[in-house]
Order: sequence, then C-alpha cells, then structure tokens
Amino acid sequence: MNDTLKLSRQMSLVAVIATGVSSMVGASINVVPFMIHRSVPNIGSNVLWAFSFAAVPALFAGLAYAILSSAMPRAGGSYLYASRGLNPYLGFVASFSQWFGLSIVIGVIAYISIPFLRDIAHSAGLFWWSGFLDIPAVRVGLGLLLIWSFVYLNIKGIKSYTRLLIPMVVVIFCLGSIVILAGLFFDQTDFLNALKIKEGVVHRIPSNPSFDWRVFLSAAAVLFSSFIGFDAIAQTGSEAKNPTRNLPLAILIAILGVGLFYFLFTASVYSIVPWSYVAEQALIRDITAPGLLSLILPRGLDILIIFGAAVALINDLPAMLLSVSRLMFAWAKDGIFPKNITKIHPQNKSPYFALIVAGIMSSIGVLGSHFAGDFFLGIDIMVTSMLVNFLLMSVTLLFIKQINPKLSQEIRVFKNRNLQMVVGWGGVLFLSGFLIIHLYKDITSEVEAWYFHSTYVWLIVMALASLVFNYKWRQLKKVDGHLNLRFKNLPTE
Repeated sequence: MNDTLKLSRQMSLVAVIATGVSSMVGASINVVPFMIHRSVPNIGSNVLWAFSFAAVPALFAGLAYAILSSAMPRAGGSYLYASRGLNPYLGFVASFSQWFGLSIVIGVIAYISIPFLRDIAHSAGLFWWSGFLDIPAVRVGLGLLLIWSFVYLNIKGIKSYTRLLIPMVVVIFCLGSIVILAGLFFDQTDFLNALKIKEGVVHRIPSNPSFDWRVFLSAAAVLFSSFIGFDAIAQTGSEAKNPTRNLPLAILIAILGVGLFYFLFTASVYSIVPWSYVAEQALIRDITAPGLLSLILPRGLDILIIFGAAVALINDLPAMLLSVSRLMFAWAKDGIFPKNITKIHPQNKSPYFALIVAGIMSSIGVLGSHFAGDFFLGIDIMVTSMLVNFLLMSVTLLFIKQINPKLSQEIRVFKNRNLQMVVGWGGVLFLSGFLIIHLYKDITSEVEAWYFHSTYVWLIVMALASLVFNYKWRQLKKVDGHLNLRFKNLPTE
C-alpha cells in the first residue's frame, strides 16, 4: 500500500452537516425519549422538560467543539483537540472510551432498527413478516447485515457515502414533520378512544409522580445522548472542504436545527399519547414513536412515519462508522495504534482497514444487545464516554492558551478569550454535574450482575486504554527524542 496516499477533501458543507444530523437523529428521537421510562422510572410527564434541559450542556460542548475545530481541522476530532491542546494521554484514553461507546451503540442501533421494520410490516397487514422479524436469530442477522452493508458503503468512498446520506436526511425531516403536524390534529382523547376501539384496552391516566430533582436530572443525563452526534462532524476534519469555516458552522447548524426538531417532535408525541401509557408499554416491550402513533394515524400515514423513523435510525450507521474509523485513523497516524489502520484505498481514498475494524467492534454491539436483553446498557456506556469526552473538550478550551499558544492563535471562531472561558467553564459546570448524576444512577441501580453496570465496563475500557497508551508511548519515545514537541503540532494530512 502506498504510504503517500491520504484522505481527500471532498465533503461539502451540506455533506458535513448531513453527517452530524445523521448521527443525531435516529434512536435519539424515535426511541430514547419514550424508552426513558424504563431507564428512569417516575420521570412521569417531565420527559420534555428533561429533554430541553439536556440541551444546555450539549450546547456548551458543541461550542467548545466548534471553537477547537476551527484551529485543528484534521481527522480525529476530540482526540486531536485534547492531545494537542491538553495532554496526549488524556486525549487518547477519553477518545478510546468514546470509540468503544460509539462502536457498541452502532451495534445497538442496528439491533433496534429491526423492530421498526417489524412495525412497518404489521401496519401494512403483513403479519407473517412481522412475526418473522421478531425471531431473535433473524433480528441479530439483519442487524449484522446492516452494519456490514454500510462498512462497504464507507469503503466505497465519500462520494458514495454522500449520495446516500443527503437524500436520506431530506426524507427524515420530511416524514418526521408528519409527526409534528399530527400534534395539531390529534390529542390524548383521540388516542384513548382509538386504544379502546382497536385494542379493547381502557387506559386511565394516573396522577403524575411527585417531582424529584434526582429523577429529573437522571433522565436529563440519559437524554443528553440525543445530542452527541455532532462529534461526527469533528471527525471529518481531513475530508471537509474549507474546514476552518465549515466544521464550526456545521456543528452549530446541526445542534440548533436538530435541537428544535427534537423538541417539536417529542412534544407532539406526548401531546397525543399519555405519558402513563408510554411508561407502561416501555416496561414490557421495545417501543418507538411511530409504533405508538400508528394506532391513531390514518392507514398510509402510519406506514410513512414508521418508514421515516426506520430511515432515520438506519442513517445513523454510515455516519457513526465514519466517525469511529477516523478516530482510529488519527491514533494510528500518531503511532498510538497499529500502522495498518492508516491504510487508504487507492481509488476510493477511504481508510478501509479502520472501517473493517469498526465493523467488527459494532458487530459485538449487536450480539451484546441481544444477550444482555436491554439495549440501554450500550447507551449508558456511550453516555458515560461522551460526557467524559465533552468535559475534556471544555477543559481543553480553558487551558489551550497556556499549553499550546501556537494552536490557540489558530482559532477562527469565537476568538474573544473571555467568551471562550465562559463556554469552557459553562461546559465544565454542567457536564460535571451530568456525569456525577449519571454515574450515581448507574452504580446504585439493581442489576443481575456487576457487568451490567455501565460504569464498571467503562472503567475497564479506560484501564485497557491506559495500558495501550503507556506501551505505545514508551515505544515512540525510543525512536523520537522530540515526542512531546511533535504532539504540539497537527499531524500531516
């Protein structure tokens, strides 16, 4: 393989935005705001407010990313920012846990995509197919097929990737808008009547649980996972055109645009379906927003919104595979990971070896979701990883001027240092609080075995990352007497 090959800057602003949107809109909007009742009982009718509160630390983290991305436009995103602006060890271990968490969640998303296809078949009256898709072996097999199909698509290169991604994003917003509009025409009375007529079920809405700040903040910490996809934008640093402008702009557009869409979508569903019914169903089966609304929407529209949700969920996969593969690519470029990871396809200019490794890791996520029996374990691991990672980005923003003044001078957005400090301290305050709440909730929860605590799994991953880094760092120091100086500069493209 020719070592002179490099990633090619082919991604337009629209393609970069689509990457972030695709990583954010999927399970985040169609599953998590409703399955949250399983993870955080007694949140009651306060899901929407917890969702809104979760956007605050996401905004601080997004601003930190936007600022740092303008100075360091290379593949690797968060790893690169922290390793150059703070400390190489912290940059690696935090991004390693991010890589692990996202890899597992890719598998989770592939696994939970199949119930959407099941719901489409059920709404269309194809009951045999609906039952077939509920067979465990079929669900696992199709999940694995989805992952490896998108590994192949990514290997084909950025042009193939964007030709699929951008139209799918358009479909997501168009069909998701049906859900938002439905809130203007239907209410909870309509839903309860439909439930009684079609299912023979009479549901009575109980009184709302007493408000508890611990429950509210725990729910907000889980719902924070809905906003983390913008990190994928930072991973396109070596492939985006005009990256010092387009990366920060894409991050801000993705956070604000998707955040508004989230709020309207979730508010519409809960204005139609009583929170108590959502909570009841979440405890006994995997539920989705379209699956809940299919009971009340006219035939045809129900299938359309389920199809839109399936597209949104599946569209997470190519963007997230791009993200985790570029993280590994950046580690390998720095010598922290095996050199083979930097292999680039001669025609497609894609890091094909890194994508294959990403596919293998994500396949483990599919199997883990199946055998664990609760996909929230994978989501909890990812939330812990990303909270730590985003916290590190905020800390990097606070100290980059002292640690790496040269790169600090390269910042092209929010150049005012006082404004940077406000963003950094705001991120540290909110993200630290969310992290403490999330870890406390996990450690104090009752589970069947210790390995169902996401915190313990995350700590094991961090320990493994520390061993890998220390081993590779000692090797690098033997051949490079100016290693610390090298990690003050950006890697070559």
